[in-house]
Amino acid sequence: MAVDVAESRELKERVVEINRVAKVVKGGRRFSFTALVVIGDESERVGLGYGKAREVPLAISKAVDDAKKNLFVVPQHGTTITHEILGEFGAARVLLRPASEGTGVIAGGGVRAVLELAGIGDILAKSLGTTNPINMLKATVNGLQRLRRPDEVAASRGLSISQVLPVSAKPPEEAAETTEPVEETTSDGEAEDHADA
Repeated sequence: MAVDVAESRELKERVVEINRVAKVVKGGRRFSFTALVVIGDESERVGLGYGKAREVPLAISKAVDDAKKNLFVVPQHGTTITHEILGEFGAARVLLRPASEGTGVIAGGGVRAVLELAGIGDILAKSLGTTNPINMLKATVNGLQRLRRPDEVAASRGLSISQVLPVSAKPPEEAAETTEPVEETTSDGEAEDHADA
């Protein structure tokens, strides 16, 4: 039942790059076009496709068909990803880092297209390697595919979810209480210094 709902959700496509390529034959050069396309439902599913044909529209439709074969679900925590990860493919390395709500998608070019169509609203991304669009996008997809949810990690380790999630050093209330007296002693210290002067 859930699969039918996911299939019925409309997939949007975004052309990231179109490139003209040439094949040298006996009579000269034979030109064709390649298209790099990202498709996604802007909720959780996204896919990357690459197509090549003699005409641009045909290359795009081939890329879309390829992307539909490569659809996958991105684990999310609210509007961001579950944890920081470094995606790698060839010489491309893309760092994906969760961001607080309201940050937006901080990413460039094709990486932004993948993240937006995956339905991620707040994320920080940085390309650390080559700027080749195909490899950058494949590195981004590699990172997103390797993301794990807390319940998956807990199940694989035989632990509960609360044992897997990181625990902060102090709850926010305790931290606020400890900072107040420090500020008071600082202000007292300053007052004493002024009295001596």
